[in-house]
Amino acid sequence: MHFLFFWGIFLLTRDNQKLKQQALQLSEMDDIQVVESKPLLVDRELQGLREAVQQLVVKEHDVETPHGRIHCTMKGTPKGDRPVILTFHDIGLNHKTCWDPLFNHEDMAEIMQHFAVCHIDALGQQEGANTFSTGYEYPSMDQLAETLPLVLKHFGLKSVIGMGIGAGAYVLTRFALDYPNMMEGLMLININPCAAGWMDWAAHKISGWTHAEPDMIITHLFGKEEINQDLVARYRHHIMNDMNQFNLHLFVKAYESRRDLDIERPVPGHNARTLKCPSLLVVGDSSPAVDAVVECNTKLDPTKTTLLKMADCGGMPQVDQPGKLTEAFKYFIQGMGYSK
Repeated sequence: MHFLFFWGIFLLTRDNQKLKQQALQLSEMDDIQVVESKPLLVDRELQGLREAVQQLVVKEHDVETPHGRIHCTMKGTPKGDRPVILTFHDIGLNHKTCWDPLFNHEDMAEIMQHFAVCHIDALGQQEGANTFSTGYEYPSMDQLAETLPLVLKHFGLKSVIGMGIGAGAYVLTRFALDYPNMMEGLMLININPCAAGWMDWAAHKISGWTHAEPDMIITHLFGKEEINQDLVARYRHHIMNDMNQFNLHLFVKAYESRRDLDIERPVPGHNARTLKCPSLLVVGDSSPAVDAVVECNTKLDPTKTTLLKMADCGGMPQVDQPGKLTEAFKYFIQGMGYSK
């Protein structure tokens, strides 16, 4: 299995068009090979792909779980010979506000021709969600992960390629650890494998005295060094005006109560608990999650894991730089053996 290695360097030289036509892969002897990618589609072919993707069947489903109905959106028809892309969003978002900028990007059309996508909205986070009744016990992050096999069963899926960010990345990672045969690969943005520490808890409690929860969520999503302030303003407005505040509070509380994933880098002769599937860890260079993602990288199998630090990018690469993220994801699934 070949995996990308110098993606960080690759994307730092973003204006070099020649490098954009190359994929850096590791051979079995760790020799670096430069592999030329397929020529870019001509405009007419690209337009045809866009139109075909726009016509993909979109079906919404409510999947019954012990914790309530999970809203899922399936775009395209699952193909029996390959997995479905399964997405899970972060706190303060739903599948549309989190993933539409990426999946609506023109470069994603080629991938969408060959993979169906199942978007998951965490319980109570979808558009127009009804408010949970008083006393409703929101599931923990672990319990959210336990609902995913029910989603796969509902759609008749054997395996998926996960795509998650923040809280969603945590849930998908927990799912992959518990059900490794169902997860073929993972793209994890802003993954934090650790439980919220005492300092994090204290900081949230103290800031909560003077700042509303939406401000805390914005800090989680973007940090304090976000360059694109228009993006921050747009998502602040969404969180405050479009999200069900009661339901959102329960989801945030569940994420803040997460436990450590207890993963460790495997060593010969020791059966370590770690991800078995190929994994692409993604973080923007000014994201508040940089340290957490780097920490996660040290705990995973280096032969199956690639760390991508995106230059000139903040806390939401899928919104800020969807074209570059699509390119990285394309090479990732090619490395898994899905060349078309």
